[in-house]
Amino acid sequence: MKKVILIFLAFGLISCGSSKTIRDSKKTIKGDWTLSTITYSKTGKYNVTLLNDTSKDCFEGSTWQFVPNNNTGTYSINEPSCSTGVRNFVFTIQEENAATGLYDFLLKPTNEKSKSDTNQGFRLSLKSLSETAMQWQQTVMVDGEYFIINMNFTKF
Repeated sequence: MKKVILIFLAFGLISCGSSKTIRDSKKTIKGDWTLSTITYSKTGKYNVTLLNDTSKDCFEGSTWQFVPNNNTGTYSINEPSCSTGVRNFVFTIQEENAATGLYDFLLKPTNEKSKSDTNQGFRLSLKSLSETAMQWQQTVMVDGEYFIINMNFTKF
């Protein structure tokens, strides 16, 4: 009887772990990235504040570091005409489609101790991920229509 209970307990622990897709993606995302370009699904000039922080122009060229073993990271705004400095965040990966390997993740700005003042986060879709490139998309509503923000990263 004890063996049967142990087998069910072991199976339960294995099934609660992260999927292989998420584990592999965490290995790929680990490290240092540059947010190279930001584009929009519609042409025109827009005044967009990303992650409730700063503008597109300030985010382009920012450097990001992901530490998947504790789901934390930082990004640094480097543009001299912007409010420069390091920002902290925590992130959670949520698998979207096991067949395609694409997933959503939540990114929540925090302080250095991983505590959030507002408890507000952002849902982003990971549209592509390779050893050297990554693309996020954020979909928002503008005047009753969907508006997509594409954030393109390169690994360094």
